[in-house]
Amino acid sequence: MQSDRELREQLRNIDHKSYPLYKSLKGSYRFPKYVLCIDHVQGDPFAAPSDVRVVVEIKNAGFPEFTRKDSLTRETLADILLREFARQIHAFTFKAKGSGKSGLISVSQPGQEVLKRTACEVGAKEITMRFSVGFPANGRTINARELEKIVFEYLPVCVEKALYYQSLDAKRVKEAIDLAEDQQAIREKLSDMGLVAFVANGSILPRESGISSRPMKGAKEFISPKSLEVTMELPHKGTIKGMGIRKGITLIVGGGYHGKSTILTALELGVYNHIAGDGREYVIADDTAVKLRSEDGRFIKNVDISMFINDLPSGTDTHDFSTMDASGSTSQAAGIVESIEAGSHLFLLDEDTSATNFMVRDAFMQKVVSPDKEPITPFLARARDLYENLEISTILVAGSSGAFFHIADTVIQMDCYEPIDITEKAKTLCKEFPISEEETKPFVKPDSHRIMEKDKDGATKRRDYRSGAVKKDAPERLKVKTMGVDGFAIGKQNVDLRYQEQLIDSEQTAALGLLLKYAVEHLVDGKRTIAEVVELLQKKLDEDGMKFAAERGEISGGYAVPRKQELFACINRYRV
Repeated sequence: MQSDRELREQLRNIDHKSYPLYKSLKGSYRFPKYVLCIDHVQGDPFAAPSDVRVVVEIKNAGFPEFTRKDSLTRETLADILLREFARQIHAFTFKAKGSGKSGLISVSQPGQEVLKRTACEVGAKEITMRFSVGFPANGRTINARELEKIVFEYLPVCVEKALYYQSLDAKRVKEAIDLAEDQQAIREKLSDMGLVAFVANGSILPRESGISSRPMKGAKEFISPKSLEVTMELPHKGTIKGMGIRKGITLIVGGGYHGKSTILTALELGVYNHIAGDGREYVIADDTAVKLRSEDGRFIKNVDISMFINDLPSGTDTHDFSTMDASGSTSQAAGIVESIEAGSHLFLLDEDTSATNFMVRDAFMQKVVSPDKEPITPFLARARDLYENLEISTILVAGSSGAFFHIADTVIQMDCYEPIDITEKAKTLCKEFPISEEETKPFVKPDSHRIMEKDKDGATKRRDYRSGAVKKDAPERLKVKTMGVDGFAIGKQNVDLRYQEQLIDSEQTAALGLLLKYAVEHLVDGKRTIAEVVELLQKKLDEDGMKFAAERGEISGGYAVPRKQELFACINRYRV
């Protein structure tokens, strides 16, 4: 490791020389209060900026034990530090001048949710902050004096103010840690209390707009119906009350624009912790919850959808169903079966985004089209089986069909964003207006033993750069390009994730692309099942975070660790 003085000398030696000489700076340099590591240097001032990280020893940073005693508190502390570092560097970005991206200083920008990100990691002995810097140039000539400003003037200020406990608001740090521990306490209490979700009294569920996740100003506070209200004792907040959604089948109804979809959206994001002031801090759902919908045109391979679809006129075997262009009903059936395989215990569905013929068949249609001519067993007829046989609960939003009342354990009506328990009223009406029960085949748990194979056309062989010959025993290489939150390109194909509504950040999508690339290059052997591949990836994530999947030895910022459910969804949409 070199000293900061040696870095200054190197900068002055390469000043006004050709831009590629910046690559000689790659390495680690000890500064008085931290270590600066230059991991990757951009090829020219117009390319993606260089990857840089700062490492601070925990004992020097001065953070108390309560902020780093376990993985939950360390991840929360990392989120606090990242937000503060982002605030600090904002004042310095582009203050150093030059061509292209010269002077850019950027880091991940967290939203309302707390995610485990590679941008900032708090370990047992050190804090690591990863960010990007545009190395300054005039044209393609090095402007080392400007980089010297960034490294020796701007960064020390940012590190001092963001990564040292004495510079932070100690009260806000403790409040953030306490909030995370309270949120985790609720999550752990759900199952023991017979619940799948909890919405605290006083929560603000509406967002300020369709493209903003910030709380709506002046929105009505959520207040639980007394019949559904539960009380919890939290380690820091103390007593908290709110609506407990019980295990089983819960139906949410109401008129248009009265808040049905708003509460469902809050619940689907209840798998994440939220920051103070978000309004949904104490909206907590089972952490395996999955939002399901139809996905016309999606890829399906070797999925047993016979629970829902049988006896197709084409004679296609639905015990091992594959298609390159699924219909709404087959895509939703596959999504449910894949979520069972992913270990989910709570399904969230909105009638508006579901395939109508998959969800329900009314009595008139049953009379017109006899059961032996209808290959689809609707979700209405299987929801009870899913709960009684697999302990999978359902929360369903509906606004048009009354058939769902007949299967619901709990019915909640949203009236001007106020929840009303109408379960008893609904059960009385169900007796007055009975429906004919759908004739269904006996419930059989889907059989899943799907082998993951390589995309032989999408990978690039490792070749000797002189002769061009394929290197023996070298893994295939795939290029990955992230396209926002909605998906990524890997090799020659796109993985479409736009209907994975619990993906909230492009860094999660970037991580999924990197993890899929690692799986294809190192884990897929034509023998391992998808479940086994995901299990291996999950184990590595738990042990090393995203570092094991790094392409250049050291992981960069710009990745957020996804849930197991999204990892399954990603692999299931990879066309091989």
